[in-house]
Amino acid sequence: MVGRLVKIDQNGELLLEEGDYGKGRDGVWYVRPPEAKAGSLAQHTVIEHEDGTISADPSILITFYTEGHVKNTWHGYLKCGIWQKC
Repeated sequence: MVGRLVKIDQNGELLLEEGDYGKGRDGVWYVRPPEAKAGSLAQHTVIEHEDGTISADPSILITFYTEGHVKNTWHGYLKCGIWQKC
């Protein structure tokens, strides 16, 4: 899936849909992989490319829970704005 760069809106919010990524007011990059919840790239190295896309290293792992139990995980890569699941 090709991702989409999202900017903070007029209310100062960063609203991410599946595949989106953007930099929050705190300067941290946030992502929402396909079929997953949003997460932070605070522990990743993020490269900003001239075309507005980003790449994150290492791979991205997002785990989401329901009532304290693992519901699902997403593990993959974001390279030049393109999402690829492991």
